[in-house]
This record gives sequence, C-alpha cells and structure tokens, in this order.
Amino acid sequence: MTGFNGLGMNLGNLSRLSKAKSRSISAENFTGEPGKGGMATEGMGAGPGRDLGQGWKISPCVEVAPGDTFTLADIKTGGAIQQIWMTTLGPKKRDLILRMYWDDQAHPSVEVPLGDFFCCGLEDYAHVSSLPVTVNPGLAFNCFWEMPYQKSAKITIENRDPLQKLVVYYQINYTETNVPEDCAYFHAQFRRTNPVPYKGLHTLLDGVEGQGQYVGTYMTWGVNNNGWWGEGEIKFYIDDDSEFPTICGTGTEDYFLGSYNYDIGTAVKGHPNAYTEYTTAYAGVPEVQRPDGVYKSQHRFGMYRWHIPDPIRFEQKLSVDIQALGWRDFGNWGGDVEQRRYLPLQDDISSVSFWYQTLPSKAFPELPHRDFLEVN
Repeated sequence: MTGFNGLGMNLGNLSRLSKAKSRSISAENFTGEPGKGGMATEGMGAGPGRDLGQGWKISPCVEVAPGDTFTLADIKTGGAIQQIWMTTLGPKKRDLILRMYWDDQAHPSVEVPLGDFFCCGLEDYAHVSSLPVTVNPGLAFNCFWEMPYQKSAKITIENRDPLQKLVVYYQINYTETNVPEDCAYFHAQFRRTNPVPYKGLHTLLDGVEGQGQYVGTYMTWGVNNNGWWGEGEIKFYIDDDSEFPTICGTGTEDYFLGSYNYDIGTAVKGHPNAYTEYTTAYAGVPEVQRPDGVYKSQHRFGMYRWHIPDPIRFEQKLSVDIQALGWRDFGNWGGDVEQRRYLPLQDDISSVSFWYQTLPSKAFPELPHRDFLEVN
C-alpha cells in the first residue's frame, strides 16, 4: 500500500491512496469516533425532530452559558485538522475567544477572537474568498489551514459575554495519520493597540522563539484622522536582526497587495467609489466601513495577507511591527511632493498573526478585558 500520509492535500494529489483515516467532530458526534455520528437523542433539534426519532437532526449545535468555555474538540491521536466550519448566534464576535492546544502544551498556540480569526473583526458580515479562510452568507466561517500534531489537539471557545448565551454550530474535519517530524505547529495571536502612541508602532508579534515560518496577517484599522492613513511600513525582524529588519515593506496598502490608497476613484478617472473592497486567494480588503464620507475620520478597514507562496522563515526568533503613518497636508496633491510631510497617526489597530513553529512555544501575553477588545 502507498506510503502517502494524506497531508498537504491539493488538486495534484487527490488521486493518491492513503491509510489516513477521515474523522469529523460536531454537535452530532462530539468525539469524532467512527460510526458514532447522528446518534443524539437530546439537543436543540429534539423538539422539531420529536416525530422523526434518532438519526435525524437532533443535535445541530450547542449552547455555551455566559462566562463558560466549551471544548469543541479533544483529539488523542496524531494527525491534522484539515477544515473548520462554524457559525454563531448571540454575543459579539470579540466576546468569543477561540483557543487551540497541541500535544498537551498547557498554554494555547492559538488565542484569537472568533471574528478576527476568520477575517471578520469588525462584526459586520464581509465576504471573504481566500485559500485558507472563507466567509460565506449569511455568516459562515471556514478555515482550511492545515494544523498537524503528533499526539493530541484541543480546541475550545470561551463566551466572555456576562449576559448572553452563545449558540454555536460547528464541524471540525480532521485526519488520523502519521505526521512527519519536520511538521511545525500552527499558531495565531491577537494584538490591539488603541490608540497607537504618537510616533509609536503597533506590534503584531514579539517574543517568538523557535524555528518556523510566518504565514499570514489579518488586521483591522480604525482611522482617527482625515486623509489617507496607510503610508506605514511593516517590518519583520528575523533571528539576529536588532535595530533594522530583514524585511521592510513600502506601505500598508502595498503589504496587502493593493496600491494608491485602494482608491480607484483617483486611479481610474471618473470612477465614483474611493476605497474598493476586494478578496483574492492571497490578499484582500473585504471590510470597509464608511461612516461619513470618503476621507473623513472614523473609517475602519479589515485586511488580510497570506504568505503561502512566500512564507517568512526564521530559525530562532521573530518579531513584527507596523507604523501608523499618513499625511499632514493630504489635500495638497497638486503641489510639489517635497513640500508635503508625513503625519504619524494615533489610530486603532488590531492584528492577528498566523505562523507555524516548533514546540514548546512561549506563552502569549494575557488577553485584555473584553471592553478593551470591543470595536466601538
């Protein structure tokens, strides 16, 4: 029989046979055991299904009381998470904290508010169509990051709302298989700086130790000034870097693979819409909130950039930060560029960093109080 372990799935290897075993965890099968799905006799569908009996839609979701944490998955065999689908009712998405633990490590390798993990950190629905994350109508969160582990995997969701119960529908598809020793572990960490200090920075990531590769960024940006806000450079400090980084971008919209302020009203003559949402395989700006005009303050943006063909590899350490930078005289575009000056901004920036690394990994900084996380 073939030695293919069923990992790294793509169109090119779908025809290959493997001894990897397909498993699925949901409210219809909490353990993922084979032949144990659809057996529920109690659940939120018991009333509507009272005339149908066992085997029908009896347990499609679970309730999580205010302040409680629910274990979505607790897997005790080696393998990999291959897909997650989830949707919720009740609390705001930043009151729902998603955590993931690998190989019995006591602290989580993933600790992110639910909406931000799925590129919808501004609470409203935004369509996302990328390779590792999609968000589909009405508010269906999907994740395709491959998450391998040697011994065990645990996924939890915390309801931080003190009053509202959470209703969560979910399905976690995974495989039981042999995992190569050179597979690193999936990590994701949330940070928020509100506001960024004058001439300060937003830190996406620091204190990472081990070997791995940085694979993606999701960021929300609340603008507190008029005018264009995205001149700041993102910088990746790798291994022995100190004052200056190995990788330095050329501007915020450039890093998210856009250009010219995301503004086709300026770039394309006669087009009426400044700021254009887009969602592609590797980068996008699916969220643009326009409260009071094109370049008035309090605009908010949600943006993602996946380093799938170009992972940022580190052998010992990694830290990442970004500048908040605009223009002091944004309206003076007819003048000489040498006469204009940058304006360090004091904006509201949140981020999720996605990376793979070896274990053990360092514990994350404590997640702030729910009131600090709220987008308001």
